[in-house]
Amino acid sequence: MTEPLWTAREALAATGGLLTDSKDWVAEGVSIDTRTLKPNDLFVVLKDQRDGHDFVPDAMARGAVAAVVERGDCGPGPHLLVSDALDGLRALARASRERSKAIRVAVTGSVGKTSVKEALAAVFRSVGKAHWSEKSYNNHWGVPLTLARMPRSTGRAVFEMGMNHAGEIRDLTTLVRPHVALITRIGPAHLENLGSMEAIADAKSEIYEGLLPDGVAIYPADDAFASRLASHAKETAAGFLLDFGVTPGAAISVTGFESGPGGSTGQVSVLGKTVPFALRAVGDHWAWNAAAIFAAGIASGIDAEQVADALAEVEPEAGRGRAAKIAFPDGEFTLLDDSYNANPVSMRAGLSVLAATAPDRGGKRIAVLGEMLELGPDAPALHADLADAVRAAGVSTAVLCGKLMKHLQDALPAGIETIYALDAEAGVGALAEQLGDGDVVFIKGSNASGVHRIARALTEGRAFGGGKDR
Repeated sequence: MTEPLWTAREALAATGGLLTDSKDWVAEGVSIDTRTLKPNDLFVVLKDQRDGHDFVPDAMARGAVAAVVERGDCGPGPHLLVSDALDGLRALARASRERSKAIRVAVTGSVGKTSVKEALAAVFRSVGKAHWSEKSYNNHWGVPLTLARMPRSTGRAVFEMGMNHAGEIRDLTTLVRPHVALITRIGPAHLENLGSMEAIADAKSEIYEGLLPDGVAIYPADDAFASRLASHAKETAAGFLLDFGVTPGAAISVTGFESGPGGSTGQVSVLGKTVPFALRAVGDHWAWNAAAIFAAGIASGIDAEQVADALAEVEPEAGRGRAAKIAFPDGEFTLLDDSYNANPVSMRAGLSVLAATAPDRGGKRIAVLGEMLELGPDAPALHADLADAVRAAGVSTAVLCGKLMKHLQDALPAGIETIYALDAEAGVGALAEQLGDGDVVFIKGSNASGVHRIARALTEGRAFGGGKDR
């Protein structure tokens, strides 16, 4: 039998609400979306583009045991009536935290946070009962949902935290109260909202404010803002500071790293002890990711050798650098799907993977790049500045999607063929005309640029007139 997550009485005590109809239900999960709701879930109505109250009848039809609602006239079934459903979800999250003995790790950063979170979750699963943020559930509803879903028997849990504005991570970390807080790297993501790189570093540093007394604050030694991050950490309840990177002298330092089409290998110095490791992921940026994972792993009480063993089995997620061979009418090409979001730092890291991936049978390197958003007034220059990375990657053809990518097109040298597409739909057709046998195709851009749809069209064969309908 699945472990009970919430009884009616426990949810009532956590939220201070009012139970209607049945008062003896038992929930095995928590859901905010009827499309993914499972039988015996507790459904929480939230208001976004739609009012969750409208979906209560559907939730009950799909097997929800009860619904957390703000009004009682929204449909059948047992209800837990609260004044504010999001506050009710946060109350469940706090109660879940308080009843659990799990070691909690919080992860943020401008680049790499989801990859590090997923790999760290795999490390945690290898040594016991683990819990982690699904997908990129890292915002004001995703974090409390993840915490409210945490089984009471969890041994270790990792929570991804994102933000668009100052103060948002503070709210998330004080809800989770982590034992370990990690910042991956600082980059110009959300520069439009925060105004400066210093402000971004300060906003990310809020993650340390939720640390439990004597918690561990982890920061990147190689980052330009390392001292600023460390200074923030010292003003919190952190009892220990750990730095990581490729800088000699860092507490966790990658001392050797090689990456190729089949994966990566390296050695890491963990508090003076050298440990070899291997990854199925590729790209020089994985040296920093690996160091961060080792740092969070040992801070969570896991031996470095156990971390290395688990890392060797981690598969890259779709959209985050996964390589795949794809057959098409003219032969076969390699797809490097790194299409999940982008900023200048992650874009350069991804292009380094393309540079390290050799085409087959005389093929060429093709870069499909979507515009990067939320970069503020420097956005045109930041796009144009990618020209050197595109050239260094050995790109023959660049398919550029979105208005801001026009600045990169203007900056690229004449030797690189450029195709400018206003949107991803136009980019699919342009790319299909360029593809040849043995080519390597790299895809990356902000989510709103839509280039992930190009990756999907290639994977499903729709770019060549086959596969599923859109």
